[in-house]
Amino acid sequence: MPEAVYLSLGSNLGDRAASLNTAIEKLSSLGIVASVSDFYETEPMEVRDQPWFLNCAVKLETEKTAAEVLAGILDIESSMGRHRIQKKGPRTIDIDILLFGASIIQTESLTVPHPAMHERRFVLAPLAEIAPDAMHPALHHSVRDLLDSLPAGQEVRRIAR
Repeated sequence: MPEAVYLSLGSNLGDRAASLNTAIEKLSSLGIVASVSDFYETEPMEVRDQPWFLNCAVKLETEKTAAEVLAGILDIESSMGRHRIQKKGPRTIDIDILLFGASIIQTESLTVPHPAMHERRFVLAPLAEIAPDAMHPALHHSVRDLLDSLPAGQEVRRIAR
């Protein structure tokens, strides 16, 4: 039975939209890309001296395990030139697993739900577009409720794909 997996994608180097679209295409190797949000232009948060990001959310339906999806994501990032030089720094592509069905996963290499998703407008705004009623399995709130509870702050602008 396929599992619904929600991913956050971001890029702030090169042709950001092309990078997101390429990553979305490559995700089909891991399952069925069931929905994709619009793109959102977002200001960088922690490391502020870098270009703005383009972000989106993707629903992937897969029969793979979380570890297999993570390995596939890392392969996609690597194939697209992702180099982990600076933590939270500029990147051609970044793909994070936000939710993996109703699972709570804590391993050395993977934490699901994503530990900071409930604090990030650039994650929640696109995710709320495609899955407003998806539940955070640890916080027991919907994506829409988590987004609505965020304080004013980070600028996020929705743009057409």
